[in-house]
Amino acid sequence: MTASIIPGSGAPSHVPGGAGESASHAAPPRGLYLITPDEPDTARLLARVVPLLDQGVTWLQYRNKAAAAPLRREQAGALQAVCARAGVPLLINDDVALAMQVGAAGVHLGEDDGDIAAARAQLGPAALLGASCYDSLALAERAVRAGASYVAFGAFFASTSKTTTRRASPALLRAAAGLDVPRVAIGGITPANAGPLVEAGADLLAVIGGVFDAPDPVAAVHAYRRCFPL
Repeated sequence: MTASIIPGSGAPSHVPGGAGESASHAAPPRGLYLITPDEPDTARLLARVVPLLDQGVTWLQYRNKAAAAPLRREQAGALQAVCARAGVPLLINDDVALAMQVGAAGVHLGEDDGDIAAARAQLGPAALLGASCYDSLALAERAVRAGASYVAFGAFFASTSKTTTRRASPALLRAAAGLDVPRVAIGGITPANAGPLVEAGADLLAVIGGVFDAPDPVAAVHAYRRCFPL
């Protein structure tokens, strides 16, 4: 089974060596890349996510480091169903097999969470395949050569979702412009500090707490969207 791209979902503008090669100069997806919180209750997870999907979420990533495999399968399947209805691509964090099981749009892999080339071979040329590149342009270059359709850099600021000592800078986003894939910024990003990152070339802002911990998550989504000039 091959992971599917939802029609009109903002598939990657460039998949090295893949079906998207001819579209390498298409406009990349832009906006809010929303990542789910560690929520043990599936019904509550859906209640938190569904109202946001039609408010300007570009991509959704399912991430739950605390969940056992059966719960992950249940939650990923439920999210795929609501994302398909909303026309928002769902990516799965660090689990190629789960992405394939639920028919997600793709997968995001950390540095130690699987081989990019192997994931591309499994998922096929149309899937969204992201790579965490932290503070390293060299990692990003290798990931793109291996088949990544976007690269993520960070943390740009202190984050409550993940502890890391690696810090990226806006200069890294500028340096990665020649990779010809979307650039994702992650790590402590708020609407107040996102401006320099977007100006430096961030196509997507990856956020967990900035939305889900906000007093008004819908308003937070709108605030992140406004960081991108029309």
